[in-house]
Amino acid sequence: MTHVRINSPSAKNTLGRLGLIALVPAFALATACSGSDSGDSAGSAIEAPASAFPDKPATGSPIKIGLINPEGGPAISQPSNREAAEATVKYANANLGGIAGHPIELVTCANKEDPASARDCANQMVESGVAAVVVTTTGQGDSMAPIITQAGITYLSPSGASKSELSSPNAFMLTGGFPGTLSSMASYAKENGFKKVTVFASDNSTVVPATKAMGGPAFQAAGVELQVIPVPLGTPDTTPQVSSGLSDDVGGVAVVGDATMCTSVIKALQTLGATQDKMLIQPCLDPSTMQAVGDAMEGAHVFTTADLTSDNEEAVLYRSVMEKYSPGTEIAGYTYTGYQGMLGLVRAAQGVQGEPTAPAIAAAIKAAKNVPLPAGDGITFTCDGTVMPSLPAICGSQGVIVTVENGEVTDPQVTR
Repeated sequence: MTHVRINSPSAKNTLGRLGLIALVPAFALATACSGSDSGDSAGSAIEAPASAFPDKPATGSPIKIGLINPEGGPAISQPSNREAAEATVKYANANLGGIAGHPIELVTCANKEDPASARDCANQMVESGVAAVVVTTTGQGDSMAPIITQAGITYLSPSGASKSELSSPNAFMLTGGFPGTLSSMASYAKENGFKKVTVFASDNSTVVPATKAMGGPAFQAAGVELQVIPVPLGTPDTTPQVSSGLSDDVGGVAVVGDATMCTSVIKALQTLGATQDKMLIQPCLDPSTMQAVGDAMEGAHVFTTADLTSDNEEAVLYRSVMEKYSPGTEIAGYTYTGYQGMLGLVRAAQGVQGEPTAPAIAAAIKAAKNVPLPAGDGITFTCDGTVMPSLPAICGSQGVIVTVENGEVTDPQVTR
């Protein structure tokens, strides 16, 4: 078992039955976008072998690739995601021959996580003539994906939350995203014999309804009762809400919210002496949460889509690429979305035939099979629309579960 200290942060069929429901366009703001980039880099000192950095520079004609990242807004700004994507472009152009020999010319746009700026970024991508767009994480997918995909341009992201992202032609989501996380939690609850699970979710117009809509069928199929308790945004002491969600028949508790909410809920669980299994999401590994709750994180299981800290070759490559090409960037939290999305595109599009036009890039991605997910601990993705036919943009249904022991992330396990 690998222990790496944190210095910073099968329900597949059930998901298919969810259909093309309206999927939380603001979910990323409530969860993925915790907004904290503090702390030191995560992971061990092991470096990727020299073979991971072959001297294979791209020499052909440039190919424009777009990048849209939440940055500069009043509520959320994650420049480290962009920095990770920029580092990946440098890595690919110097060591992987870019995309099929063509150097990547990156066109970036800062999405302030409001509909107007999101639409502006999407239109900028179309006007710039990019062949594909990588979106790190967003709650504005419904504002961007239709503009980009209807122009025949690939829209690719590590995970999606909106209906447009998960169902549009030319949209590719490398993992199952929020639906996949809930599905994994349901499977985990079933495997551990839980009768009932309580989810504490951010109380806004999208997260609670979406958790019920997507989680309800998944947990029902697993034979586990699901209870969703809304937690008002910014609540400093969630003890009353947490207390209302605990009972003898609750075997596990889950948190769907940002780092601040996660901190408050975990503290309340500790205050109440709760012994239920804690099922958390990536923002709960934020350094601010880890430092604030201390031992209360012991034994928690975190459901994510990346392994950043182990000695797995993909995790080591992530840390090595970032150390070489963007050494000042904090690599924990959601920084990896820039890396995972950009390198995922590079890997999937390497088989492009002829000039790397937008249609050719889309065709190459659809034809690629079992592509290794960057920082994915052995997970692969296939974007031919068959993974979840009712959500054709989803390219993979697996995730990663890690356990917190003595302040360390341990034992990453790929969900099956």
